Amino acid sequence: MAQPNPEKDPEEWTTGDEPMTGPQQSYLNTLAQEAGEQVPDGLTKAQASQLIDELQQRTGRGA
Repeated sequence: MAQPNPEKDPEEWTTGDEPMTGPQQSYLNTLAQEAGEQVPDGLTKAQASQLIDELQQRTGRGA
């Protein structure tokens, strides 16, 4: 049985400097609302991923 690939650090993503995706922005808005936070404008894909991870921990959502 094949082992799943370890998740790559967002800092190493080749597309990490691109603007965050629509789904990232939508999910971030949901998490930020639950956490009482604001989503900064102009996040990159990598920054959005890191913020999602942080907010998931704070709100108890996600893995």
